[in-house]
Amino acid sequence: MIQLLRYMLFPFAVLYGIVVRVRHLAYDKRVLKSVQFEIPTICVGNVSVGGTGKTPMVEYLIRNLQENYKIGVVSRGYKRKTKGLVMADTTSTVYDLGDEPFQFWKKYPKISLVVNADRASGISHLLALPQPPEVILLDDAFQHRKVEAKINVVLTAYGNLFTDDWLLPTGNLRDVVSRVQQADVIVVTKCSPHISQQERKKIATQIRQKEHQSVVFATIAYGEKVISANQSVYLEEFIKLPFLLVTGIANPIPLLNFLNKCGATFEHLNFADHHHFSETEIEKLKQSPRVLTTEKDYVRLESRLSDIFYLPIETVFIDKTEEATFWKILDLQRKS
Repeated sequence: MIQLLRYMLFPFAVLYGIVVRVRHLAYDKRVLKSVQFEIPTICVGNVSVGGTGKTPMVEYLIRNLQENYKIGVVSRGYKRKTKGLVMADTTSTVYDLGDEPFQFWKKYPKISLVVNADRASGISHLLALPQPPEVILLDDAFQHRKVEAKINVVLTAYGNLFTDDWLLPTGNLRDVVSRVQQADVIVVTKCSPHISQQERKKIATQIRQKEHQSVVFATIAYGEKVISANQSVYLEEFIKLPFLLVTGIANPIPLLNFLNKCGATFEHLNFADHHHFSETEIEKLKQSPRVLTTEKDYVRLESRLSDIFYLPIETVFIDKTEEATFWKILDLQRKS
């Protein structure tokens, strides 16, 4: 029924595409102005509404860059309860920053992080600090043309490539496929660790990469342990007993597949991406003695549930060749 409704809304997808293309044309013709900063700026984004692994990719960049550079992160702070520009500090909460930026800030407190819908203003604020960043990461900003990043990293999920999708509301694309031509590197995320060279070539051909672009392949690595506020438990021990899995992310299917492959027995409660849990929902969750969630959901739930665990994830490139290609494009010194 939902799929039928999406097809019925196809005329609105066409109209949406016209509006998006006109907007891009205005920037391309300099009718609308973009700002470029001298400092290295790396934009991590996509052309879909979510589920491509932007958060673990930003964390991957922070981990590999923070030993050699002072890192600044600019994010919109989606579904936060504050307005305007907010600079992260020791008093910041998930409601001040939004779940993903708060996750960055909590894990990597040495970064400078600001949330602001106006990315250019956010960058300017960071550069005015007494100790300004040396590299700035733009979280989910590929569609925001006000800032012209030095490097554009565009993500697309294996099994759900942007080339197989449609614009909203018929599909899940929030930007036109032609926009991907402006990417410097396209990362196909959530691949099988054993994806063949033949399949990689097939996907690169399907994406229609341009001469200036590289297509590289990455997977998601799940942690060996699940973590709570006061303990960590090996996953293989945790899943010996049934548990409740709670997700509020764009695409929980890879996590479900992973847990099922591990032989876990669980009930799954699925919520919309960035879901703010109501008191009624929290009370329901408290009835379960064992709750597992994602790291992004954990930062919204940890203060409201006393016994909840999360399963960490990381972006991992398929092999060293893919990773070397990625860093050659970024042209920055990474962790040795």
